[in-house]
Amino acid sequence: MAWDEWEQLKADAQKRSAARMQLNHVADPGGGGGATDHGDLTVCEKDLKAVGDAAFSLYTDFHQASDLARISSMKAAGGLTDQGFVLGEALDHVAVRWVDQVQNLLDACVHIYSHLDYTQAVHKGDEERVHATLSSISTLDQGFDQHRGY
Repeated sequence: MAWDEWEQLKADAQKRSAARMQLNHVADPGGGGGATDHGDLTVCEKDLKAVGDAAFSLYTDFHQASDLARISSMKAAGGLTDQGFVLGEALDHVAVRWVDQVQNLLDACVHIYSHLDYTQAVHKGDEERVHATLSSISTLDQGFDQHRGY
């Protein structure tokens, strides 16, 4: 394949990709500061808790099960190596890689659980501040209404 042909194929692929791209958004209601509809992007404590609990459960269960697999693989690798099989070294390499991948998954589970726990706390604080602000605005509005004699 010639360089020009390669460049042409890339350009054609980019045109096809750009033609299919569509960005979804909510139209600006105008007026500024007004409430906007953000579709179905909502946060529910129950949902966050369920995801966090699932991550914690996966961490606990997988940690135990992966240890059994690691121990069995290491034991088999040692036995094969002791008997002079080259396969023992290969299995040992796989077991070491397994440990690395397990640790990555376990770290991700901890990150998810911790992040969702933090998000719940922040969200709860945000909700409390919003309610306090709305109460303050309502009180302020009542003061203006009383001043005007309504």
